[in-house]
Amino acid sequence: MRSPWLNKLSLIFGPRPPVSWLLLCFVSVLALIAVFGSSSSNTFDSVTSTPVPEIYTNYRRLKEQAAVDYFELRTLSLGASRQRELDLCAKERENYVPCYNVTANLLVGFKDGEEFDRHCEASRQGKRCLVRPPKDYKIPLRWPAGRDVIWSGNVKITKDQFLSSGSMTKRLMLLEENQIAFHSEDGLIFDGVKDYSRQIAEMMGLGSDSEFFQAGVRTVLDIGCGFGSFGAHLVSLKLMALCIAAYEVTGSQVQLALERGLPAMIGNFISRQLPHPSLSFDMVHCAQCGIVWDRKEGMFLIEVDRLLKPGGYFILTSPTSKPQGSATGMKKRNMLTPLEQFTEKICWSLIAQQDETFIWQKTADAHCYTSRKQNDVPLCKEGHDAPYYQALMPCIIGASSKRWIAIQNRSSSSHLSSAELEVHGVSQEDFFDDLQVWKSALKNYWSLLTPLIFSDHPKRPGDEDPLPPFNMVRNVMDMNAHYGGLNAAFLEEEKSVWVMNVVPVSARNTLPLILDQGFPGVLHDWCEPFPTYPRTYDMLHANGLLSHLSSERCSLMDLFLEMDRILRPEGWVVLSDKLGAIEVARAHATQIRWEARVIDLQNGSDQRLLVCQKPFVKK
Repeated sequence: MRSPWLNKLSLIFGPRPPVSWLLLCFVSVLALIAVFGSSSSNTFDSVTSTPVPEIYTNYRRLKEQAAVDYFELRTLSLGASRQRELDLCAKERENYVPCYNVTANLLVGFKDGEEFDRHCEASRQGKRCLVRPPKDYKIPLRWPAGRDVIWSGNVKITKDQFLSSGSMTKRLMLLEENQIAFHSEDGLIFDGVKDYSRQIAEMMGLGSDSEFFQAGVRTVLDIGCGFGSFGAHLVSLKLMALCIAAYEVTGSQVQLALERGLPAMIGNFISRQLPHPSLSFDMVHCAQCGIVWDRKEGMFLIEVDRLLKPGGYFILTSPTSKPQGSATGMKKRNMLTPLEQFTEKICWSLIAQQDETFIWQKTADAHCYTSRKQNDVPLCKEGHDAPYYQALMPCIIGASSKRWIAIQNRSSSSHLSSAELEVHGVSQEDFFDDLQVWKSALKNYWSLLTPLIFSDHPKRPGDEDPLPPFNMVRNVMDMNAHYGGLNAAFLEEEKSVWVMNVVPVSARNTLPLILDQGFPGVLHDWCEPFPTYPRTYDMLHANGLLSHLSSERCSLMDLFLEMDRILRPEGWVVLSDKLGAIEVARAHATQIRWEARVIDLQNGSDQRLLVCQKPFVKK
């Protein structure tokens, strides 16, 4: 029996209320929620009166759920839910790398190798879509197993290309069914990676390669790194080796290295400087990297000199065969004479030569540059070091930088001293406080994500028998690295990850401080794509980046599409920012099909955390 008020409604609207009336009521309720929600966002901070703990061990609390519900209602009221999810790109874009369109570069007029260089201005903005994984893509194996075995379907190089790539490659790797296995004991250079590394150490006057760190070598730039086996060996010595190699259409050294969980990015010496400041690396290594070093009037060597720290080493293993007899040896000597002559002009010393390997050392004596001949390579003017893909320079940076400290004179500790921090204009107190903040933040992230992805929790909640390795995180990118505090916190906690520390070009340039700590890092303009292949990072992190970019010329949707491109399926994104920026970010995350959760971390704070996971779209 119906109630009297239902009978009255039936008289007004008929036996069944019209759909338009119900829709009007629903929209009115949403509008009221939006109005009251926007004026009282602190309501959710008062859900519980208990103090916020240092570590947020239970991220499914009522307070966090209330924040999520609030954002969902706000997003609905703003109409974001009506925005369509983006479609997947066509199959031919599975390995798409923006800014490296060789055909477009040729049409614009780039030649003499520059068509293989980075030219974002020549790349046309196509339809917005999500770069899909290949049909045979599989989640990478958990580190360290993933260092030695990768899925062949995850990289662009085909089986035929792999098998036809030469005897050296066959010695280094084995292809079994759908896997590529890397055997670090086999030959990178003639007698094997370990023997080669030990040979370099002995040529430098060390007892073994385990003494690299004590000799001041902590960071290595590995040019044309092959398949990353030398870098993998250096990582085992607790050295940080960053691989750079040119973009390759038919499969890439960079893609393979990143798939193995090793630091790498696309970069070359064709026409532009690398996006690193001067005095960045302790060692630059080139083993059969294909660069003719005495071309372009030695500007490639000048770029290496810019990147090397005082007292740093340049290791060159030439592609020629071993000399047989005095005649071949004399021919080889004559071939290297231009190199030796040029290196003297830039204050390098050839300290050792053995077989095909040559080691030069950059001077640590600042007076060397002023005592050279007048026709030697000139010194650059003050303030000339602007290393974001600027043209290669015909001049030497010189020794005027406050960071001109010989690598052999640095403190043996892995932490920077107060004097070293002062060079960067950072006080020890500020630096220490920043590290404590990030140690606490990392514990928060860890407690949020550990049940889902990290190796000390091998099973997901609710999964009876999940297939491994759904919990692997190895490659991490900090998109707004500041002092490198997140990287330092990972090291303090002894987590087996490495971090690509990115400093936006429009922010304060703290990259020298990051590099001096022995961390990998790079300058980047987030209005442009990052120089890497798709699906190469397990986790992306950014603190304050969205607010920072709000005044930039670029679109946040384009930024999120780029993040989706470089993030692996089932990879994670952690964004910390102000309430308004997180609100917009969550709408974008929904459009690109990420699973997103907003977390309110602190009472009375305008900061929110957005934790997202990229789904694995299987086809």
